[in-house]
Amino acid sequence: MNPFITNQLMETRNSLLAEIELLNTTQFNGKHEANSWSIAQVCHHLVLVEESSIKAVAWGLKQGNAQKTERKNVQHIADRSNKIIAPKIVEPAEDLFTVQQIMDLLNVSRKKLITFLDTIEDKSILSEKSVKHPALGELPLDQWIEQIYLHEQRHIEQIKEIKGALESTSNTL
Repeated sequence: MNPFITNQLMETRNSLLAEIELLNTTQFNGKHEANSWSIAQVCHHLVLVEESSIKAVAWGLKQGNAQKTERKNVQHIADRSNKIIAPKIVEPAEDLFTVQQIMDLLNVSRKKLITFLDTIEDKSILSEKSVKHPALGELPLDQWIEQIYLHEQRHIEQIKEIKGALESTSNTL
């Protein structure tokens, strides 16, 4: 894999873990609005997206569009001003989670991703095949991998906003 992408995956995940590791269960599962996600749910969503991305890339390697697909500006996925509705398959559970449970799930999904990527002998095929992405349309497989850390960056910003909203709510009580 491209060392830049690998580094971005690692740095972004470390930033995510730093945002959540010191939260208590109430902060982690608290919602600042009734119809919003908790920080735990945002993190569960990230696990589901990572796992779904692995499946999409694996499927794409076997059966994806073999015609060269136009590269997209995947950077805009990190822009939170552009609202994206999560497909049902990556909607988080309503369950209460502990920080440790989510950290374990995040670690498992990342290990699966790295292990999967290590099995791809010819990485150049990732830029030659594509699969439809729910928000970005037909997307080269290497950009599917790139969007994982960009999507995570998007949600790190959301987590910071949730933490701020919960903190201001608790200060007014």
